[in-house]
Amino acid sequence: MTTLALSRPAARVEDFFALLKPRVMSLVIFTGLAGLIVAPGHVHPLTAFSALLCIAVGAGASGALNMAYDSDIDALMTRTASRPIPMGRIARADALAFGWTLSVGAVTLMLLFVNALAAGLLAFTIFFYVGVYTLWLKRRTPQNIVIGGLAGALPPAIGWASVTGTLDFAPLLLVAIIFLWTPPHFWSLALFRSEDYARAHVPMMPVVCGKRATRRQILIYALVLVPLGILPAAIGLGGPIYLAASVGLGGLLLWNAASVLRETDETREPRARRMFAVTIFYLFSLFATLIAEHLLGPLRIWM
Repeated sequence: MTTLALSRPAARVEDFFALLKPRVMSLVIFTGLAGLIVAPGHVHPLTAFSALLCIAVGAGASGALNMAYDSDIDALMTRTASRPIPMGRIARADALAFGWTLSVGAVTLMLLFVNALAAGLLAFTIFFYVGVYTLWLKRRTPQNIVIGGLAGALPPAIGWASVTGTLDFAPLLLVAIIFLWTPPHFWSLALFRSEDYARAHVPMMPVVCGKRATRRQILIYALVLVPLGILPAAIGLGGPIYLAASVGLGGLLLWNAASVLRETDETREPRARRMFAVTIFYLFSLFATLIAEHLLGPLRIWM
């Protein structure tokens, strides 16, 4: 034990930052910001900042705990083998302590500086991602990312609750959009990383059900997601700019999902790689349009 401790290089700040999954965290912050901005009423800037900070720290804490509990899997996968724990730069126990400390801190600060509902939703999000998805679903079912996707879908509801102290149909609609977006996004990744998942014995859809079935599922989810993505315009949450953007982005998503279904190169999976990038562009652009349109305020034109 002493020899291992002495041989491990000292952890750097950037190693702990990597544990937070900053790219995932940035998308979580962005969708949480959307919930804050589209919520009715006004919120003090300090409260809004506190809410976003807690959402960010909670997301980072979830990422750190996920890396700690999945460190054995990460070591077997090319995509994740260079993470701090498999590389030996951070001990698993240290990552667990780091993640749980941040989790408790984020929820506590949300309770003290924002409100109880937002804190409760944040606590549930962390619990669901770590306890339900990471520790239970991920290693047991090809539906892991479908059910587990609820955790990543909740930030708009947390943002909305931070302003209003309540929930409504509108934030739940935003949650539903992200929830249905998650499977085609991650299954696209799983198509061109299927060997990684098979090596780590993670029952992702392409490994358990085959690539053809996965491609069909991607298209089915896209067909349901696109009209749902347009629905905010129908309920007044989005205006004409959002309507035009959601229709155009939906068409792009469907075209690429159909293209994935016709994939012939099952070795490199170029269409799945493109679909993975398109899903990120779709969600970011959809929420960016919603944010921009609300920030325009009086310039919005709607019936």
